[in-house]
Amino acid sequence: MARPFSERVVGDDWRRDAESWIREQLERHGDAVTGPIDQPRVRPWSTQLTVPTGSGRLWFKANATALAFEPALQLELARLAPDSVDAPYAIDAGRGWMLTRDRGVTLRETREPTVEDWQRVVVEVARIQQAAAPHRERLLAAGLPDYSPATVLDRFDRVVEIFSQHPADHPAHVDADLRLRLLGARPAIADAVETLSHSALPATWQHGDVHPNNVFALDDGSMRVFDFGDGQWAHAVEALCVPYGWITSLASIPWEPVLEAYAGTWHLDPRDVDDMFTTVELTQAVNRAASWSAFLDEASAAEWQDWGEGPIRHLSRVLDS
Repeated sequence: MARPFSERVVGDDWRRDAESWIREQLERHGDAVTGPIDQPRVRPWSTQLTVPTGSGRLWFKANATALAFEPALQLELARLAPDSVDAPYAIDAGRGWMLTRDRGVTLRETREPTVEDWQRVVVEVARIQQAAAPHRERLLAAGLPDYSPATVLDRFDRVVEIFSQHPADHPAHVDADLRLRLLGARPAIADAVETLSHSALPATWQHGDVHPNNVFALDDGSMRVFDFGDGQWAHAVEALCVPYGWITSLASIPWEPVLEAYAGTWHLDPRDVDDMFTTVELTQAVNRAASWSAFLDEASAAEWQDWGEGPIRHLSRVLDS
């Protein structure tokens, strides 16, 4: 078994290579490191370094294999939607490395988001989706995973099979009873796939994890989403699933105005988008389970114990239908 990602990125050799690359990129920009480079966070799927420079702080991010597409994806999205996505300072697409400029505090660090804040966030997401929608091949070539409706049933079958083969003590194990219940939900997933394949909104880029920790609240009142490693090519409305979860479980604000803002950006009746949302909850559950499992491919046994309930929790949401 390969050495877990989180162990590799705290090693001296890796750190030396990363800092050497960082200094090379700064030199190309006529800048230099002006203080200690710190590593504030290590996860099974990514790590960050903070880099003080003469022109301000930079963030270095390194991703595990499943998320290594993020730097190339962000570069492409910045080209397609330059008013909404920051271009990376530098990338190494082969290694999944990226430098970005510090944009300040996140929305969560600034305040408890208001309904107006959430409306601005989902409108920003919709605008990026609209810019991305005509460019499927370009974004898939950058590494964005294809989780479009037509691919969901095969993914569901594969994930159920893989999880069923995990040992009984594995956090993502599917036992015989759960397997039967999951397979019983397959016809509903098939119906959802058919419905979404003919919906008024297309498959496009969807962020995958839109919440206040992944949004910068800028001084002019606008919102800027970041952290594109959870991205997928999927039905557009799947992008609303995480915001819906945050708003309905953690916030004391209504969901309907947020849905209306998103629908309005697409020039659609909110009731039609609400119907799509009910349907994409099934496909997004499958896609989220698969992506969580992929994120943990390079996790240690201890990290699987800490994070491994995620794939089963998401997959089991298909039973709520």
